[in-house]
Amino acid sequence: MTTTGLVQGASVVAAVLFILSLAGLSRQETARRGVNLGMAGMVLALGATVALALVRSERPVGVTAALILFVLVVGATVGTWRARSVEMTQMPELIALLHSFVGLAAVLVGYGSFLTAFPLGEGAAGGHAGAAGSDTVHAIEIYLGVLIGAVTFTGSLVAFGKLSGRLRSAPVTLPARNWLNLAVVVGCAALLAWYMIAVGPAGGAAAVVPLLLMTVLALALGWHLVAAIGGGDMPVVVSMLNSYSGWAAAAAGFMLGNDLLIITGALVGSSGAILSYIMCRAMNRSFVSVILGGFGTAPGGAAADGPAGTHRETTADAVAAQLVGARSVIIAPGYGMAVAKAQYPVADLAAKLAERGVRVRFAIHPVAGRLPGHMNVLLAEAKVPYDIVEGMDEINADFDETDVVLVIGANDTVNPAAQEDPGSPIAGMPVLEVWHARDVVVFKRSMATGYAGVQNPLFFKDNTEMLFGDAKDRVEEIVKSL
Repeated sequence: MTTTGLVQGASVVAAVLFILSLAGLSRQETARRGVNLGMAGMVLALGATVALALVRSERPVGVTAALILFVLVVGATVGTWRARSVEMTQMPELIALLHSFVGLAAVLVGYGSFLTAFPLGEGAAGGHAGAAGSDTVHAIEIYLGVLIGAVTFTGSLVAFGKLSGRLRSAPVTLPARNWLNLAVVVGCAALLAWYMIAVGPAGGAAAVVPLLLMTVLALALGWHLVAAIGGGDMPVVVSMLNSYSGWAAAAAGFMLGNDLLIITGALVGSSGAILSYIMCRAMNRSFVSVILGGFGTAPGGAAADGPAGTHRETTADAVAAQLVGARSVIIAPGYGMAVAKAQYPVADLAAKLAERGVRVRFAIHPVAGRLPGHMNVLLAEAKVPYDIVEGMDEINADFDETDVVLVIGANDTVNPAAQEDPGSPIAGMPVLEVWHARDVVVFKRSMATGYAGVQNPLFFKDNTEMLFGDAKDRVEEIVKSL
């Protein structure tokens, strides 16, 4: 079998491994296996790509191999360093930053393919054959690849800035922002027509102008789409950007003639879009609005950021006494638990309660944290059994039969204003209905609002008590009291 045949076979196997990886990642019990399958597929895909590059190289094989090795070493070094140094709470912003790399790569590949296929020095008199047949298709691939990549690049950078606190999480709402977005899209379509006309008889020299203008518009569009979205909706944004990065990778695959990259990008793009749709349903958001941007600024009353009543405080010893007398306990974790690194003492608390015969479960909101599945990963890291971790739809009906609910670092995902206040910015968003339990204990550092900037009436209900301080310290005190 020829080298090309072996590469094609390896590509098919890698594609199958990627599909199996996505299937494994759909459940907590099989997630580790899914990750391992994905890594195996990526190693195989990289090996096949390198082998094909060496076969097709016009340079000496040793030079090509040295260049590829240099790039792989640099990438592997940076990747290993970031993987070891990043905190779990920083994963959402890191993923957003990685999405920007994919978008930038698509833009650079697009310009590289353009300059290769349509050299700037060739005009109408330069002997260029025109963008007919396969050239026409390739010219469109380049244009769309650069467009998707540019939108992904700046949109992901804005998401990274908001998640990391470098940019304000509040939405940037320009006047007539939807009309501005529409104008940019129409402008890109008009530039496509100019580009296709110019790339034929005039070659790359004339066509590069509309390509550059479109790139500037696409970069501005990506920035505006994500800047117009509020910080409370960033989990959905990260998921959608994941989809964008997949389509950008697929576009790069078309430009490079790499079938495996096309398949991989399509898998990432479609799975990210499906996940975004599921999360939009979980937040009562329009999927179309996600794509258009600005869905985090729903009309209605302003977020209430001041006191909405009188809260009651409690102590760790008092909470321990409540738990000892309980038959059923539900723990609702949020991003605050991740910040406090409290997952380990929380897992210890759940284990000790289970030893006493208390039924303990965890309630996970689809957008708890700032990344889909964030809480599930944290709990798995702390060795919490999968069978006591339940989703919002599975557990919401059980709160009225629960003795104690411990809300640890969650805010917006347990906010009754989503159901009780039609004017709230989070109105209509499905939430964990923890207030139906007999007693609710909320672990918070202060009475500040959550990431969405919305005051939470739960804190002032008669059956709610506040336990202030670092969540990890408070949970460890409760464990000692038990």
